[in-house]
Amino acid sequence: MKAMILAAGRGERLRPLTDTTPKPLLQVGEHRLIEYHLLALKEAGIEDVVINLAWLGDQIESHLGDGADYGVRIAYSYEMDQALETGGGIKQALPLLRDASDVDNAPFIVTNADVWTDYDYARLPKQLMGLAHLVMVDNPLQHPDGDFVLDGGLLSNTGEQCLTFSGIGVYSPALFADVANTTENIFPLAPLLRSAMDSEQVSGEHHQGRWFDIGTVERLQSLNASLLGAEHG
Repeated sequence: MKAMILAAGRGERLRPLTDTTPKPLLQVGEHRLIEYHLLALKEAGIEDVVINLAWLGDQIESHLGDGADYGVRIAYSYEMDQALETGGGIKQALPLLRDASDVDNAPFIVTNADVWTDYDYARLPKQLMGLAHLVMVDNPLQHPDGDFVLDGGLLSNTGEQCLTFSGIGVYSPALFADVANTTENIFPLAPLLRSAMDSEQVSGEHHQGRWFDIGTVERLQSLNASLLGAEHG
């Protein structure tokens, strides 16, 4: 099973930090943000990782190299002109995410580089009953209305008590079938997921451990303070 880390974003709300440093390389505790994902994926037995690059992507590639220092093998998907958004970035990387057995429908993991969590990637399903499986978390203060409803292991667009999508999921290449052979290259992931949910093709789980969305300088500072407190607690 392979994994992809989405690392192409500009990080506008983290400026001026991200004017010179890409968001995935911001320091969080003892490591750079993206390094936590690489180490956690390795711990879960995932050794082939794809990383998409756009804003200051050369810094990310220079820092991580081929992944050997983290016990993984890294392939890079370059979005040279502009970031392709989440859906477009995954679509472009699909050839790199193909399983070594050359089975086109082999699922793969995708995680946002700009989240920090204690979630164990080993818990993710290696086979899917539908088109996707998402890890959901309690709604943070900055996103009180949530994204999707989790009921009986399935995610839907309607209902009460929405949870927030953590940015961690497992996807089948079939989720991208309708866009795979089109010229549409810049598009979000959410519409594909919502469409799949309408046909009950998206499962989910509720992670009740630690999770931070590093979207602003204040949230980055909060995470660092939390990690420092845990270290000295």
